[in-house]
Amino acid sequence: MAKNLTPSDAKLEITQIKGVIGAKQNQIATLRSLGLKRIGHTVVRTADAVTVGYLNTVPHLVNVEEAK
Repeated sequence: MAKNLTPSDAKLEITQIKGVIGAKQNQIATLRSLGLKRIGHTVVRTADAVTVGYLNTVPHLVNVEEAK
């Protein structure tokens, strides 16, 4: 789970680990904005302020690792 990330120049590998059924509408929209479509889907994004804000909104639905 992602907890209190801070903006940096790092690349983040973001994977959706839980479904959106029962989630709040803003959380569903946040996952869609990150580019995630289904459980197990992974995207790579830079750790800019917008992305970090998105990840701090849905830390219970995603798994975040630093990309290699």
